[in-house]
Amino acid sequence: MNEEEIKKSAEAEKDTENTETKEKEEIVDDVEFEEVNDEGEVDAKNTIKKLREKIKKLEGEKQEYLLGWQRAQADYANLKKESDLRRVSDIKFASRKLIEDLLPTLDAYTMASSNKEAWESVDKNWRIGIEYIFNQLNSVLEKDGLTSFGKVGDKFDPSLHESVESKDTDDVVKDDTIESILTLGYKLHGNVIRPAKVKTWAKR
Repeated sequence: MNEEEIKKSAEAEKDTENTETKEKEEIVDDVEFEEVNDEGEVDAKNTIKKLREKIKKLEGEKQEYLLGWQRAQADYANLKKESDLRRVSDIKFASRKLIEDLLPTLDAYTMASSNKEAWESVDKNWRIGIEYIFNQLNSVLEKDGLTSFGKVGDKFDPSLHESVESKDTDDVVKDDTIESILTLGYKLHGNVIRPAKVKTWAKR
């Protein structure tokens, strides 16, 4: 073996020793040695204290993670609930525009049929046919959530009625009640889509 080979071999052995030393130091760094007293005995009291502190810390972290998970679950449940409610609402009110466009037609029929003398003077077969068509239309709209409201004698309610005129009265009972209906009000699934136009009584 020549001088150069001897030199390379020595360097290789040195590198190996350095690597082993480093690995041993890392292992030592990862190990926690128990504290001992002057007589070389383990300090049990201090060790137990440290273990309790570590357990307490771990329990705190566990509780924090658990609460975070529970909050995430609750947020997801609320989001899903809101999404489902919006979807149901969208489906329920999808036909609102069409129904609102049909209200003048319903008004025209109501106005014509409310004049009993004129209504009953037209051809009976024609009248029966119109009534049948209206009842069919009304039945379909009711299934879709449409309901009408507004009656003579009802107490005036600004959230339901629109007063276009008031008439004087000496009758305390009639005060602030509906004297006549000009157009019926309508609700869609319980929500007012058009107030009833009315005339009211007002005490002098």
